Amino acid sequence: MRFYKILLLLCFSISIHAQDYFPKNDGVKQTFKNYTAITNATIYVSSTNKIEKATLLIKEDKIVDVGTNITIPKNATIIDATGKTIYPSFIDLFSEFGIQKPTQRPNGNFTPQYDSSRDGYYWNDHVKPEYNAFENTNYDSKAAESLRKVGFGTVLSHHNDGIIAGTGLLWTLNDNANNASRVLNTKISQHFTFKRSKFTKQSYPSSLMGGMALIRQVYHDADWYSKGLSTTKDLSLESFNANKNLLQVFEANDKLSSLRAAKIGKEFGVNYLIKGSGNEFERIEEIKKTGSTYIIPLDFPDAYDVSDPYLAQQVSVSDMKFWNQAPFNLKLLADNNINFVLTASDNKKPEDFLSNLRKAVLYGFPKEKAIAALTETPAKLIKQSNLIGSLGKGKLANFIITSKDIFEDDATIHENWVQGNRSVINKMDNEDIRGEYDLVFNNETFELNIKGELEKLEGKISKDSVNYGTKLSFNEPWLTIVVRTKDTLKTEYLRFTGTKINNVLQGKVVLENGKEASWTATKKEIVKEDKKEDKKEDSVVPEMVAVTYPNLPYGNTEKPKQQSILVKNTTVWTGEKEGNLTETDVLIENGKIAKIGKNLSAKNAIEIDGTNKHLTAGIIDEHSHIAISNGVNEGGQNSSAEVTIEDVVNSDDINIYRNLSGGVTSANLLHGSANPIGGRAAFIKLKWGYAPDEMIMKDAPKYIKFALGENVKQSNWGDYARNRFPQSRMGVEQVYEDYFTRALEYEKEWKEYKSKKGKNKIMPRFDIEMEVLGEILNKKRFITCHSYVQSEINMLMKVADKYGFKIQTFTHILEGYKLADKMAEHGVAGSTFADWWAYKFEVNDAIPYNAALMNSQGVLVSINSDDAEMSRRLNQEAAKAVKYGDVSEETAWNFVTLNPAKILQVDDKVGSIKVGKHADVVLWTDNPLSIYAKAEKTIIEGTIFYDLNKEQENLNKIQKERSELINAMLEAKNKGLKTQAPVKKEIKHYHCDTMEEYN
Repeated sequence: MRFYKILLLLCFSISIHAQDYFPKNDGVKQTFKNYTAITNATIYVSSTNKIEKATLLIKEDKIVDVGTNITIPKNATIIDATGKTIYPSFIDLFSEFGIQKPTQRPNGNFTPQYDSSRDGYYWNDHVKPEYNAFENTNYDSKAAESLRKVGFGTVLSHHNDGIIAGTGLLWTLNDNANNASRVLNTKISQHFTFKRSKFTKQSYPSSLMGGMALIRQVYHDADWYSKGLSTTKDLSLESFNANKNLLQVFEANDKLSSLRAAKIGKEFGVNYLIKGSGNEFERIEEIKKTGSTYIIPLDFPDAYDVSDPYLAQQVSVSDMKFWNQAPFNLKLLADNNINFVLTASDNKKPEDFLSNLRKAVLYGFPKEKAIAALTETPAKLIKQSNLIGSLGKGKLANFIITSKDIFEDDATIHENWVQGNRSVINKMDNEDIRGEYDLVFNNETFELNIKGELEKLEGKISKDSVNYGTKLSFNEPWLTIVVRTKDTLKTEYLRFTGTKINNVLQGKVVLENGKEASWTATKKEIVKEDKKEDKKEDSVVPEMVAVTYPNLPYGNTEKPKQQSILVKNTTVWTGEKEGNLTETDVLIENGKIAKIGKNLSAKNAIEIDGTNKHLTAGIIDEHSHIAISNGVNEGGQNSSAEVTIEDVVNSDDINIYRNLSGGVTSANLLHGSANPIGGRAAFIKLKWGYAPDEMIMKDAPKYIKFALGENVKQSNWGDYARNRFPQSRMGVEQVYEDYFTRALEYEKEWKEYKSKKGKNKIMPRFDIEMEVLGEILNKKRFITCHSYVQSEINMLMKVADKYGFKIQTFTHILEGYKLADKMAEHGVAGSTFADWWAYKFEVNDAIPYNAALMNSQGVLVSINSDDAEMSRRLNQEAAKAVKYGDVSEETAWNFVTLNPAKILQVDDKVGSIKVGKHADVVLWTDNPLSIYAKAEKTIIEGTIFYDLNKEQENLNKIQKERSELINAMLEAKNKGLKTQAPVKKEIKHYHCDTMEEYN
């Protein structure tokens, strides 16, 4: 008690000292500045420096000394910590602790992106670098206590909201101080996310790619502004530039988005501290190549309750795998020497953080790296190693005292000292009464079993295999037990109270009838048997399910590799003037078509018998929306030329594999049709298991999506409706006129700037959107336009003629047959559906003869999918052109191979079987236009990415894996571990008109 009085006065004196310039008119004060020595402890000075039987000497808020030969001042308070362990208190660099949040935006329509609510700030409300967390804090003692209980002493707090979310502050979890003392740095970090703010109705950006484009534009604008080139003041850009020297923290929350954040950082010379999600192990090679440091959460999923076999069917194998694999993430990051720190931000309950940390260590995460990730590493990142992160002279007295090695399951955190302020969590001298006892009262003997953690004991009373409902609490020295008795007519209770004397628990019990009796509980002696003790459930490490690429069903344990392949004696659909060649061989070497002929041989090539089979070029889908992450439309504004699908390629989309099974080898991933000028496209090869950047065809010409019709004028937008221009077809034309006029003016500005000499020239603002439109004007980027109605198609061709370029492709183009002669004259291709129509008003005039009629007029024609399901059957869609229009089989097949390659201007590389072209080929079991044909092997650049002959093997493997994981989850439930209800996760299929918010 004397110590607590001294500590109270000490804290009071610190407060007075911190404000000693205040007038004093309240009597005489006495300040105590005594020493405290914690002795005989195992002390981790750092993650790699452990001292046994050491002393930690502190005074006020600082460490005076630490070691084994410490001279303890005579007036010091001594705390004996024999058997205890001391660590530096933990540091969390990603927290919203103590941040006051504004009211969330109300429901209703979003406002146009131009309507900023903040005069003098950046035009977009989701960009808020001027927001300072330290100006919006409210220290929360209850939340601080919950964090101290799991070892944290310092947190970096920020408002985690908005594309650029402002600055964070660093402060300690010291209840007995004011902000002047506990705030170590008011501005220590600047924060980024890909997600829009929840506190504004401004509509742009609405997608992941929009968020990425906005961040890029901010960097360009900030650089331009920093040169003094703006004629107006922008407080947001001033703050952004002022914050550039701070730690730059990027919340990614997914392995692929971590790669995206690192990509932006590389573009602008910024090495972000990236907040991950725990699935980094699924792309460990790519994560390592970024060279970034990561903030890793410890929020492992619970097992699913799969006891109901029908409900269990809702759980995907990939989710089951992640349950098994997630606890290994930290081990794999450490094994690959990836730098990271840890956060409790994703844990719904702070106590889960410590249990998951212990689980990660059990699963192979080295203890010393765990300590470093919570102490030294975060301190170094925020340049505060002189104060926190380790224990040494002059550093803050931030440390925890534990009962033993903190990574042991039954270890207890006794105390957490923050800036010398002692927070008792579990008393160090708590009596340990756990064990098995013979409980005697009222001439009867029962069994009493007391177990659990010291701070949360559990009791069970039983007799003759009958268990009685028992509630036990121990508030030293008093023990109380309430027991529910068994009775067929009514429920009654026994109430025990008592203490421990010597090795016996004893006291009084109030019986059911209200009378009192004495009771005793004598601890049983444990007889050790000569056999190994069974390991506790939590100490059993399961075998990690193999990570596949991607980490989904049908993923590969290794990325598929390029091979030399010889396809023998097959029918070759060359797609060239040679036509179809029977009983012919094709040799593939170094990813290309090496030879075509009869009786070919190659020593090191894999031979594939193609007898009675057909070899074709791989199908190319000119209009696809598969493999896109978090939004196919950036619909917040009428032009989104600044966004690009290349930023959001999703290599984990199962539709990639499904397309491969349908013979598709390439796809042109397009922005949706939400606005007249959409985003830029990504031409990818379906390299299943490869990373997004490895799938993108780097040397392919660049495309952009335009759109006409109902979608762009917001006819059916629901909640998004009526919030921007245009809202009529004539308004759509005006958008094009306006933007191309602006693009010409922009180009003129830059030409004049670059042609000027001398010091007085003023550099124009770099505008990503105008740069892209300039590429169109200069024939360096090509338009594929969503279209249906004849009048609008005519309109856009005239606009293109006016500005000196041509439209490359009209896609959908269901009224193309009405003006095919005009299309041929303009030189525009038509990429259409085979027989889709009548799904909305503007397609009522569609006919299945469209492709054949356009082809007959000299229009370059392809057939596309615009749908993840149809794309698997493009061979059959091509076959419809034979029925509707009587085109030849070879011409129909070229509608999905060579023609889309020509439309996309990659026909020198793909689209046909020709020596020197990429070996993107498919071996079919039958004529590829037959409904009976199956893709037997789908090959991209000499690598087999799909093999029909392995399908049954894959299915058996998936079923085996599923069964094993279900059994493991059932075992987890039987052992009392927490489970979650089965949940079916829907796979979202994007179409041109799909609108969603990325929040």
